[in-house]
Amino acid sequence: MSGFEQLKLTRQFLNAVEEVGYLQPTEIQMRAIPPIMAGQDVIGIAQTGTGKTAAYLLPLLQMMKFHQHDPRVLVLAPSKELVLQINEVFSELAKFTDLKSVGLYGGIGPKAQIELVQEGVDLIIATPGRFMELYKRGIISIKKVKHLVLDECDRMMDMGFMPQLRQVQEVIPQKKQNLLFSATFPDKVERLSNEFLLWPTRIEITPPATTAKTVEQFVYQAPNFNVKANLLIHLLQDEKMNRVMVFVRTKDDATRLFNVLEKNVTGKKRLMHSNKGQNARINAVTDFKEGDIRILVSTDVTSRGMDITDVSHVINFNVPHKHDDYVHRVGRTGRAEKDGMAITFCDISEEYHISKIEKLIRKPINRLELPTEIVDTKTAFEERQLQMMEIDRQKKLEDPEFKGAFHKKKREVPKKKSKKK
Repeated sequence: MSGFEQLKLTRQFLNAVEEVGYLQPTEIQMRAIPPIMAGQDVIGIAQTGTGKTAAYLLPLLQMMKFHQHDPRVLVLAPSKELVLQINEVFSELAKFTDLKSVGLYGGIGPKAQIELVQEGVDLIIATPGRFMELYKRGIISIKKVKHLVLDECDRMMDMGFMPQLRQVQEVIPQKKQNLLFSATFPDKVERLSNEFLLWPTRIEITPPATTAKTVEQFVYQAPNFNVKANLLIHLLQDEKMNRVMVFVRTKDDATRLFNVLEKNVTGKKRLMHSNKGQNARINAVTDFKEGDIRILVSTDVTSRGMDITDVSHVINFNVPHKHDDYVHRVGRTGRAEKDGMAITFCDISEEYHISKIEKLIRKPINRLELPTEIVDTKTAFEERQLQMMEIDRQKKLEDPEFKGAFHKKKREVPKKKSKKK
């Protein structure tokens, strides 16, 4: 018997996982599927890329059995990209059934989504905002919802979705199974679980916020944007870097870097950030996933939910200030037990964040020397000023009494001399 047969999945789902290419269930699937099928509330904490989506979809699909008109499962996710990814996994796993799903997300008009809901769906996958919008318009019937899944909970907390999650909790039936899945488990997610789940079974595959063992991690000390760009151009000469995700903190720097790469690096490239249109973002991810694009330059809009198994390298052009984001960025490579590599470029103002990340993931990141071919150019005055201001901000976080180099002293106004009469 295969591992999936031991989980008592029915034949249509065994056929589906075999066709997708799942040979054996991952640890999160082995440990989460039985309690979910038993109706328990579950908290699942596991690294990105370990099969969390299938861990909750397979038992829920089996419990639904066949198509009905009104939704019985609601999956909430923080981004359009993750909604689309979960919907894709649903399509693969439900291939040999008549079950139907719909993905609801903003950024486009709701007309087509409304039509799909009205045709009848068993499972809704939605961002909290779009779900509440359509619910308030009377489009969605929630009377038969028996299962609520909160996916990527840490991200939802970071994005400020708590008010919308509470709204959803107030309107859907109280007698239901609640499932919470996340790669990390900070305090705010624990508070969410205490509010939403009743006596949950906690399944923690690895300590929270750890990176996969299949990913090698390195740091280069690079003093400024130009040195980082030159270093990246140099590294991309290696043919082994055949499918690369480059994460940049801001939209402006992402655009600036993309333009540099366009002029200096071979291979198809695509740029993604929140200002890009929905179709452009979907097409970029699809083309990258299919191997038509070598380099995807992106802000953190793609750091989660993108199940792309053959990403050879992740480049952190900037160190993320939200340290959990490092785990999710790195989780784009080394998926499905494959080897991967994550390389981070770090200037003087980012060393603070590297030390915090090392503490978070509970291991040091290997330092590498800049290649001799890279010219160490002088940091521009404005960039240097921003770096020093960031260092001041970090010191104030550690010591609220710290005034900083940019502390403005009160200018003493000279006293006017009284005129003698």
